[in-house]
Amino acid sequence: MSEPRYGIWIPVYGNCGAMKHPQEPRDASYKRAKELIQLAEECGFTTTLIAEHLINPRNQELDQLETWTAAAALAEATDSIEIIAAVKPLLFHPVVLAKMALGIDAISGGRFAINLVSAWFKPEMEKSGITFLSHSDRYRYSQEWIEVVKALWSGEQVNYSGKFFQIDELSLHPRPLAHPYPQVYLGGESDSAKDLAMREADVFFLNGRPLEVIQETITDVKKRVRLQLKPLRFAMSAFVIARPTDVEAQEEYQWLFELTKQDDRSELLKGVDSEVVMFKNMAKYPGVGSNGGTAAGLVGSYDTVAARIADFANIGIDTFMLQFQPFTTEMRRFSQEIMPRVRHHLSSDRLSATAL
Repeated sequence: MSEPRYGIWIPVYGNCGAMKHPQEPRDASYKRAKELIQLAEECGFTTTLIAEHLINPRNQELDQLETWTAAAALAEATDSIEIIAAVKPLLFHPVVLAKMALGIDAISGGRFAINLVSAWFKPEMEKSGITFLSHSDRYRYSQEWIEVVKALWSGEQVNYSGKFFQIDELSLHPRPLAHPYPQVYLGGESDSAKDLAMREADVFFLNGRPLEVIQETITDVKKRVRLQLKPLRFAMSAFVIARPTDVEAQEEYQWLFELTKQDDRSELLKGVDSEVVMFKNMAKYPGVGSNGGTAAGLVGSYDTVAARIADFANIGIDTFMLQFQPFTTEMRRFSQEIMPRVRHHLSSDRLSATAL
């Protein structure tokens, strides 16, 4: 088992999980994003994800970082880290998006990827006058959308006739530096999301969940039909709380959990599409952080957290997209204390497997 890749969620809302940590600035600026991603690069993180919203889903009056302009700028401001920009197909015509992605691919030297999100927050669409399709129709739309984007990335002349898109003898140049095209990440907990990921994605992005749930999900996804030659890879989101001892980590968890109770989520929950499975499952896994957060169990001593990451890696998670509070302090701690321990765990696992 090779060492996993580590990434960070850029705090596009101005704070990770909106828990109002006293040592974390509520800052959704590009300057803040650039500082964090440059530090992440120095600390050995190899990827980052920029979520996409037009407006802050917790409060329309709060700042919200724009994803695609930030991605282009971060591509220029970094040297080695992969930059993943989330995209909601309802917001971008596939021809326009494909061309924009080719531009950022060139700026980054082939380090750019997209995270296809079929959308769940209704107000940003409805307030913009954009028709918010039903859950099933959004995935049909996304299927056509990504087919068009990938066809255009090939550089070949594209003719496409579908329910939503008609493309007539169009080709885009130059072709991408990433081979054969920028990587496509896709997440979700519905059958529609899993089916689309198996058909079109390079990486399936799971919300943080306990080890046994992640293993069941990977098994479920792999049962589906995949026509691509390369096997689907798996990434997972998680919030990390690591301390010298398990007791200290649990104390920090309890303190952060109390902070989350101060967060007003009423505006966000009012705007959530009731068909989205992720939000139906949230009540099963209360905790700290977004997209599963501490449900993945990366809370404990340095050795405990490292061992759990190794366990996830051993069942097929090759990328961990992580959240921290306060971000800079805890990101450095993870780099210094957890990364070397995971390396040791996986090396020991390989030796044990060889001995058998």
